[in-house]
Amino acid sequence: MPLPVHDSANQSKSDRDPAEWMPPARSATCRYISDWVTVKSRWDLSANQVEHDAIDRIAAYCYNPRITVTRAR
Repeated sequence: MPLPVHDSANQSKSDRDPAEWMPPARSATCRYISDWVTVKSRWDLSANQVEHDAIDRIAAYCYNPRITVTRAR
């Protein structure tokens, strides 16, 4: 289910990855990381080391950092 996003939050994010930007609401952190990893994995997109380290660090505080993804064809 898509999450509503305020225009100002979307603009502040721009094209930054989780190493550079996270949603202002802490309650959205784990969902955001999960969605980010799902999209990256599904479409076989790369992540640089800084982005990867940030994702690992942030996901470690989430209840269940394991994500199952079906790759796009």
